Amino acid sequence: MKSPDPAAEFRRVLLICTRQIGDVLLTTPLIRAAKERWPQAEVDVLGMAGTLGMLQGNPDVHERIEVSRGGGATQARALFRRLWRRYDLALIAQPSDRAHLYGWIAAPVRSGLLPDERKAWWKRALLVHAVTMRGTDTHVVIDKMQLLSPWVRPREAEVVAPAGTPLPPSIAGRLRPPYVVVQVPSLVRYKQWPLPHYAELAQALAADGLQVLLSGGPSESDRAAVAEVARMAPSPLVLPVAGEMDFPQLTTLLRGAALYIGPDTSVTHLAAACGIPVVALYGPIDPRLWGPWSGRLPLQAPYEQRAMTQRSGKVILIQGTPPCVPCNRAGCEGHNESRSECLETMMPARVLAEARKALGRD
Repeated sequence: MKSPDPAAEFRRVLLICTRQIGDVLLTTPLIRAAKERWPQAEVDVLGMAGTLGMLQGNPDVHERIEVSRGGGATQARALFRRLWRRYDLALIAQPSDRAHLYGWIAAPVRSGLLPDERKAWWKRALLVHAVTMRGTDTHVVIDKMQLLSPWVRPREAEVVAPAGTPLPPSIAGRLRPPYVVVQVPSLVRYKQWPLPHYAELAQALAADGLQVLLSGGPSESDRAAVAEVARMAPSPLVLPVAGEMDFPQLTTLLRGAALYIGPDTSVTHLAAACGIPVVALYGPIDPRLWGPWSGRLPLQAPYEQRAMTQRSGKVILIQGTPPCVPCNRAGCEGHNESRSECLETMMPARVLAEARKALGRD
């Protein structure tokens, strides 16, 4: 591994984040810090197809490059030709083999995240700077920011939400402030708060005179989950809006909300980035690693490993009560479709009490 030049000036920088939507959003502090260090540079971002919408309208991003998860040999050859040494610096914000190969193709100077395992030796050999992810107590935002440490050492970080765009008329015409946005679906079941709990919460908020917008993505499963909660919580103040907005429109909706309530998911990270009060429902996952990043925070742990309720910025983070929390596993059974006792036993009355505090209605 060669030593980096602290005084190096880079004109073209590629940031590689080949993971999920929420991880792309949590990479925006690194993008901003790179742009501040090299203000004349063009900073491009490479990610998986369907994940880069969180960067729409981001003033620090010059170009978004999407790659499909499959693609085969034809895509690989086209991407090789497109990327080959086009950049001066590659910041590899994922420890995967694919991300490191993209970085090797794209730039002669590479700084990357590594998994804490011996088989990463070949990745380390390709880098001028390596950041080993401990995966135990360091927030992912802090890990990513360390990629720039040979050239600059930022002391703070702020997650950058997409630039907001006008709401669809079908939603704008129905808004009745003050309103609360409640994200119902999670990408995996082990992060899913039970639908009957959501329905009980929505009914109580509506009884308080608040409009409740039930958000979710455009997938059939997301729409079905939101429709089920709306069915169980019949009220003219409870509106299902799953799949009706892209991320910039959702940003606009969130910025106008009195409160957001949601599980450990990308939309919760987006709500925290929008600077509004957030009640985040966390189960198996350690918030020290993946807790919502709210506001401009110092590069130190924003959360404790375990607390019934804790605050960071405008986020109120609630954890389950079983003694195993957080286990950092995929639920009680260790797979994506697993149940999580810590979320099943997180009662709506507890969440409602924190929501009322955040709204100043306790």
